[in-house]
Amino acid sequence: MTEYLEVPTKGMAAYRAVSMTQPHKARKAIRDAYEGKIKPLIGYYCGVCSIPTGRIMALMGADIVWIDWEHSSCNVETMTAIVHDIQFMSEGRTMPFVRVPGHDHASIGFALDAGASIVVPQIETVEQAQHVVSATKFGIASKGTRSAPPCRWLPGISDMPVDPTRSVWENQNDQAAVILQIESEVGVRNLDAVLAAVGDQIDAIWLGPLDMRISMGLEGLWGSEPRFVKTVDLYQETLKKHDVPNSGMCLFRDWPKGANKAFVVVAGDAFAFMGDVALINEARQNLGPLSANGKGDGKETEVANGD
Repeated sequence: MTEYLEVPTKGMAAYRAVSMTQPHKARKAIRDAYEGKIKPLIGYYCGVCSIPTGRIMALMGADIVWIDWEHSSCNVETMTAIVHDIQFMSEGRTMPFVRVPGHDHASIGFALDAGASIVVPQIETVEQAQHVVSATKFGIASKGTRSAPPCRWLPGISDMPVDPTRSVWENQNDQAAVILQIESEVGVRNLDAVLAAVGDQIDAIWLGPLDMRISMGLEGLWGSEPRFVKTVDLYQETLKKHDVPNSGMCLFRDWPKGANKAFVVVAGDAFAFMGDVALINEARQNLGPLSANGKGDGKETEVANGD
């Protein structure tokens, strides 16, 4: 497959399915980025989830919009609408990824049925990872127990397979990406066993430093504490051993943090809000009181009008 050759002109539409109600060939896109065939996939974080903001994000040119269903109050219908808007309003140039609220079969199914790839948080054990893989795949051959949605990909309307020699269900197994989040020391220590068991079905791993550091009794999003550094080193060594792509955040133009990641979230709505706090404070420092109760010599008005 040569989708990667069309990325410079089509973006992620090079990996879109025949029907945009289906997920992109996201597994292939991540692997192509990991193998250096295309540049790392650039993501935008949708933390304050709503349909209007999702529509704007669809037009911003990111390769991926990460919809944080885990930490937002949106319901299944809202999540599904955001996924569809990102797919259709970007004309397939942006892929929707949903961080699901947990490991339960239903949440994973809702996000995949919407046409998204998924990010699964708080993976610590082989058993948890095996359950997730089972919930994401159709058919015993893929060790799957996912239920087929009868009204999602309707025959002759939206069930057109990427590979016509295989069923729509077999195609789905190879389209949507599955990313596991490792967010504790226990998870890092068990990652070798997790990838030995299900690594062929996992498309990338995401280190969650905030939850990890909180669990370790450490402050901040990152640090140089020996215990933390040792844990991160073990994480990176394990990914290299199993030839599995890394993914994560690279915020505030701290580009070295994005090195050697196939999928990188570089900005988001919540981070824009944080930056605007500094702008509000700067405005207070630079915009002084009006002179003469606002009845000055007119200079304030000239500045406000851009003259």
